[in-house]
Amino acid sequence: MVTLRTIIVDDEPLALGLMKSKLSKFDSIEVVAECKNGREAISAILELEPDLVFLDIDMPKINGFDVIHKTQPELTPMVVFATAYEQYALDAFKVNAVDYILKPLDDELVTRAVKRAEQRFNQHDKSTEKSNLISAIEAIRHHQHTAQDDKKIVVKDGDQITIVKQEDLKWVDAAGDYCCLHANGQTHIKRISLTELLSELDPNHFKRVHRSTIINLNFINKVQSLPKGEFFVELGSHERVKVSRTYKDAIRDFLQLNPHTKSDV
Repeated sequence: MVTLRTIIVDDEPLALGLMKSKLSKFDSIEVVAECKNGREAISAILELEPDLVFLDIDMPKINGFDVIHKTQPELTPMVVFATAYEQYALDAFKVNAVDYILKPLDDELVTRAVKRAEQRFNQHDKSTEKSNLISAIEAIRHHQHTAQDDKKIVVKDGDQITIVKQEDLKWVDAAGDYCCLHANGQTHIKRISLTELLSELDPNHFKRVHRSTIINLNFINKVQSLPKGEFFVELGSHERVKVSRTYKDAIRDFLQLNPHTKSDV
């Protein structure tokens, strides 16, 4: 009988427990680890080398895609995605991943996923499996990036309206109900709170690093440590933004996923 060493990853404790309970009904599944975030998942996959991972996509800081990218040079286990994603993603999963499970979890879908994993474990070439999975994730990321490029911020100044693309927005600093948006060498002032603006920005690219500052992670090219657990981040070739101790985890997570960034941290 096939025995699939399995890791479950989900940031929601109830979903994690429910998945474990459903998988316990299958003799072919041996759950070797339960992970509640992306960082734990990366460590567990590299250490335990599982055959199969049930992986939640939408997790804070390090999502399911990041987990695969962080581990794929060394290991790419079979993956079943647990997701509430729209159809374009599901179509890619059908072709390239073992399976997908739409939340809330359904017994029939879990059973289908396990059976497919058993079949692929016995029949599929592992190198092809890895190549297909990475190709699927790259396609989805490209789709997300393209969709994100179309998101724009409207700035009104009297009768003048300026459109700022999120991809061009380097950083934001706030004072009261106003935010200064720094993009393409220009500064635009918009009446909006920092919290409200942050909710409109892509959380995979924009992080709050100070009570009055948001940065676009895509522009970071250097990180410098400071006393008391604070940092400076260099954005492009000129701007330097301070990261307070309260928000330092955002930068540490960025460095973990981008180890080639210049840093003395």
